[in-house]
Amino acid sequence: MIKTIHGNTVDHLGEAIVAGRYPAGASVPPEPLLCEELGVSRTVVREAVKSLVAKGLVTTGPKVGTRVLPADQWNWFDPDVVVWQSRAGLTREFLQDLQELRRVVEPAAVRMAAERGTAEDIAAIEAAYQGMRLAVEEGGDYVRHDLRFHQGLLKACHNRMIVQMSKALAALLRTSFEISTTRQDGPRLSLPLHRAVLDAVIARDAHKAEQAILVLIDGARADIEEVLATRRRLPQLDAPAPLLRVA
Repeated sequence: MIKTIHGNTVDHLGEAIVAGRYPAGASVPPEPLLCEELGVSRTVVREAVKSLVAKGLVTTGPKVGTRVLPADQWNWFDPDVVVWQSRAGLTREFLQDLQELRRVVEPAAVRMAAERGTAEDIAAIEAAYQGMRLAVEEGGDYVRHDLRFHQGLLKACHNRMIVQMSKALAALLRTSFEISTTRQDGPRLSLPLHRAVLDAVIARDAHKAEQAILVLIDGARADIEEVLATRRRLPQLDAPAPLLRVA
């Protein structure tokens, strides 16, 4: 997707902040300098700063200019912030936070999905699973279908707060899925774990569904630990997900 001048300016400044070029408490350069550096108008810079304020990266005020906020105040549910972090480098702490979040949210959501999911919900999750299976067997975009599978489960819980959260969680979940996919035969080994979750939801067995998703999440955590141990290059989330190829 081609970004606008505004989007590119937000990207440039956001990535610089997340990468530590402008550390917490530091001032972002004044408008005239940014205009000269980026080759954009003051209006573009001002709108970009407003976007960064909305994402929790900076604060503005009279006589203090634009100052960078500590990372714990950033909106980590914002997909742009996650992408900028992936460019700067996915840290062990970031990935641990992600796994802990999944362990809190997904088991409860899957339990509710088993109790409340409609036939339409289950059909959508089944379609996502079949897409994952075909990607493993014939090659293709496994990550896209894996993301649809988990978003389908969150949607099927029919809790408006969690459904809204699922949109924000997309970039975070993609982080986990892409890392797991880099593990040799990871997608093929995870297929039966996904099937166990779906079968439990279809059977309306809330307890079994909850336990099955915990097995899946803990398996993803083990995959991430293994990849981190190899010091392999981690995925850049602004690039297309890698396609599986059949040997």
